[in-house]
Amino acid sequence: MKALYAGSFDPLTNGHLDIITRASKLCDELVVGVIVNPSKKPMLSFEEREKLILEVTSELPNVKVGVFNGLLADYVNEGSFDIVIRGLRATTDFEIEMQMAQMNARLYAEKVETVFLMTAPEYSFVSSSMIKEVHDLGGDVGDLVPKCVLEYLDNKKKENKKKTGR
Repeated sequence: MKALYAGSFDPLTNGHLDIITRASKLCDELVVGVIVNPSKKPMLSFEEREKLILEVTSELPNVKVGVFNGLLADYVNEGSFDIVIRGLRATTDFEIEMQMAQMNARLYAEKVETVFLMTAPEYSFVSSSMIKEVHDLGGDVGDLVPKCVLEYLDNKKKENKKKTGR
């Protein structure tokens, strides 16, 4: 069985990694699909996100990374996925995810199940947007992202300070 867990992962959080790890146990192959979200301004390029996800998931042999833009349903149809994994943090996520799952179900060429996994309680408040903001303002996000992601964010912040002088 082939599954897809799609998101912007800008940056990857421990909440994402928790879902990836648990989802990888439910299928033969799990593709972590890095997608462009037109309503978000990305901090990390596709290549940066792909590299970090590959590094973090290197211990999970059935996990691969794919990069795509456009409709999720098109990627699902092209990739012949059986399952789409979605993570839920709170009831507000459920309402939005339910609408997206129902719309996508109409667009899938074949029957594809959407499986919702609840986030671990310790990550239920974490979002990539929050991580970026707190990190940018000097807050400690070290226990909310994988170590290599934190190091990458720290280095990127230092590079930006050199470029802008701030």
